Amino acid sequence: MGKLGCGVDGNLNEAKFSEPMPWIGLYIAAASLACAIAMAADLIRGFRQQKFWFPSKYFSINATSLTIIAVAVKLSVDLNTAMPRRVDQLAKLSSGALLSTVMGNSMPSLGAMNNTDLCTNMIALGILLITVIVNIGIQLGTGVIYLYWKEQAFMMFLMLILLVILSFSALAVPINNKFLQYKYNKKYEMALKEDPNETSKREAKDLNEDLMKFWMMAHTCSPQFVVGRSVTCMASGAFCLLGAMTLAEAMLRSYLMPWSFRFCTGESEYKWSTVLVLITQTIAVGVGTIAPAIRWFIALDFRCPTRRDKSSKRKLTVERYWIQLLVEMKECPLTIHIQDPFCRKLAHYVKSKLLDICIGMQTGIVLGSKVIQFISIYFMIWVLSLADICNKLRTMKPGNSIPSGSGSESRSSTKPDLSRFVLHLEGEEELVELMMKKNFDATDHWLRRGKRKQPKHLLELLEKSTFAEGFKGVKEFDSDLVLSLDCDEPPNCWALPVVTLTAIAVALPNVSGGLMKQLVLSVHEGLMYVRLIEDNLDAKGELTNLRKAANVVWLGVDLYSKWLDVDLRKLSVQAESTKEILEKLSDVAKTRFVECKTIFMNQCLKERPSKWPIKVLAANSMYRISQTLLQNCDSRNEMDDERLFEALTVMISDILGACLTNLQRVIFHCLSRAVIEREYCVRKTVHILGETEKIRKLLDQQPVSTLDPDQMACIDEWRSLNDLKISSPFIPSSANSETVFSTSSDLYLTME
Repeated sequence: MGKLGCGVDGNLNEAKFSEPMPWIGLYIAAASLACAIAMAADLIRGFRQQKFWFPSKYFSINATSLTIIAVAVKLSVDLNTAMPRRVDQLAKLSSGALLSTVMGNSMPSLGAMNNTDLCTNMIALGILLITVIVNIGIQLGTGVIYLYWKEQAFMMFLMLILLVILSFSALAVPINNKFLQYKYNKKYEMALKEDPNETSKREAKDLNEDLMKFWMMAHTCSPQFVVGRSVTCMASGAFCLLGAMTLAEAMLRSYLMPWSFRFCTGESEYKWSTVLVLITQTIAVGVGTIAPAIRWFIALDFRCPTRRDKSSKRKLTVERYWIQLLVEMKECPLTIHIQDPFCRKLAHYVKSKLLDICIGMQTGIVLGSKVIQFISIYFMIWVLSLADICNKLRTMKPGNSIPSGSGSESRSSTKPDLSRFVLHLEGEEELVELMMKKNFDATDHWLRRGKRKQPKHLLELLEKSTFAEGFKGVKEFDSDLVLSLDCDEPPNCWALPVVTLTAIAVALPNVSGGLMKQLVLSVHEGLMYVRLIEDNLDAKGELTNLRKAANVVWLGVDLYSKWLDVDLRKLSVQAESTKEILEKLSDVAKTRFVECKTIFMNQCLKERPSKWPIKVLAANSMYRISQTLLQNCDSRNEMDDERLFEALTVMISDILGACLTNLQRVIFHCLSRAVIEREYCVRKTVHILGETEKIRKLLDQQPVSTLDPDQMACIDEWRSLNDLKISSPFIPSSANSETVFSTSSDLYLTME
């Protein structure tokens, strides 16, 4: 009977059922802390990137966050657990404040959702919020919540208002994204037509100015920024701030004036965990209110008439895009098949009336938000005016006024006029100049950050390349004299030869550890740009398997000094000579090729060589390159590891150098991205432009290639550029046709 929860008298042992409750409270506190951490991460990210509308990345409205929120506000929906103490009643109130905070905090995330996600997420949020409001109302009626009923009622009102604002703001998101996408495409074409020269021939200053145009377009039409600067987002920030102030008022009044309350005796079943819940939720509310409050203040600063044109008039009008989707839905016929004409007419009438109500509500929400904005501006005029006076007094100090003013004017005068590239909605005309000025230095900021992270190891490697002679190593790493392992031969990509040559270099025994480490670091830096180039220029995905093979091989070489499952360090110890190392690598590669080809025989016969399995492609590359090195050195019984290492280094440098000539083209190729990723891609592009400044200057010294841009993207086109004879990368030239070694610094010889 005891195991079933019954006592000796046969009654249920209710005390046993409440034992897990403190741990449930701990679970609620953990969920609240997770909300606080995610909102704090978005807040820090916004400050670091100087995005004071604080786009939601770590905490947005989605299935995961809604599940965590549902756990965090469990105390609000607990209908029958006694909450007699002061901390228990405050914890009930803090749950409602937390829900209001997360709605106001994550409102910009609406812009990053597609239509399906918007619908499902808003329905889920509505179900959760209505459940919380109904349960709080029931608890107010039953007496479970017997204190702070005014604060609870006001919090319920705020939650309902925020839900309505979020729901109707979501209706404008598809229209705004569609309209701004159309404007972006037009401005994008205009920006390209304004470029008088080919992109690949532009100088660094011109490239920077071009990227400023693309940044201005990408930034001002960023979906989260569009929502973040809207009047409804500003209003939600004000309501969110009111919710936090309501919780703060209740807590201060409770602890500073305890005589004004009459608390019940007893203890909650949540026991000690209630204190933890209250602390974590108070922290979450405090952290989560910062972003909405700053959005509200920045919106007032943007639109305050004392800081802009005083003659500008404020009009209480509702822009077309707020109600356009509802109007289109009203005009569209019903998709439900109804046979009876009367029922069909009635259904259409009901739909029209419902949408009329929605249009009226949307109009009221927008007008109400503008009224809140105007009221807020009226009360903030004195604060903002005082701030202007303080700034003027500070700049009027001796030695401050003229230099600072003239300097700012000179800097602004050197900037191009990018106002035509600011993408804005109806009613945002007064923000064009402000958005332009606020984001002039964004590209300069990311450019400076990129310049501080120059790939120094890669630069040292590229200085060894033979760019003045047309990157000879591109042709020399693979000889046409090497017989193929199969009747078909896969194409080459940029990355796979680089990692294969590096694997051979790592296997050489008599090379100093410093040189080896330097080479590996250089290749690691170079492969980041090679991947970027190949990902963007291999539009058809023909070389996907080759790039995957390069990534798999490099992972082993970089971390474990292994080529596939072959320990390169162990191989160098076991081999008696460098020639034996190359022979063993060639034999192992041939064995792996045959084994893998046998296993995947049916697949390999059906696919093109470029679609072979990655291990087959990696083995084929190792076999051909090691055989090429063996053929070039066949005239010597003994090989110098250091000379071979130097030759391999030059070949790697040549391949990387030839590949990186496509960098400038790729920089602009990266700009064509989906609307959600566009701003990030432009910022990353500016960063790469700064990182590669010295690389581009170094590669600009090479002779002009006769290849067109599409051919320059392909390593096989570089290899077929000229009809030079195969040359040895580590045997110096001789007066006659005999191949002999010398101490000459020239490392190349034409084989005859």
